[in-house]
Amino acid sequence: MAELTQLGTTASESVKTQEAARQIFVTPKAVERIRDAFAREGVSGGLRLGVLGGGCSGLSYQFKFAPEARPRDHVFDFDGVKVFVDPKSMVFLDGMTLDWKDSLMQSGFVFQNPHATRSCGCGSSFSA
Repeated sequence: MAELTQLGTTASESVKTQEAARQIFVTPKAVERIRDAFAREGVSGGLRLGVLGGGCSGLSYQFKFAPEARPRDHVFDFDGVKVFVDPKSMVFLDGMTLDWKDSLMQSGFVFQNPHATRSCGCGSSFSA
């Protein structure tokens, strides 16, 4: 991460630069489904993505509607759909892609997480 530090920056500025480099991705198909869910439920704001302790693999994905971002949230915008991630969850979600899959067996959101070393069969929990 040293390549992100510039001459003349303080340690806190360096941390902010590193934090700004964190990213999640949401596919166009998932954006469409999120937008549909907002319209169907009649809510506005954004989608809160997070990680909670528990689940069959140790950590569980959480996502829910949120009226607005919290002060320390990472806020991402995907074609007008806002996604909020708290700093603690961002550690586990950095580099993750949220997708939507349709198959004969199931339809739903799919988390492609580079930090997941193991995940459960349903894909809603993982261990890092």
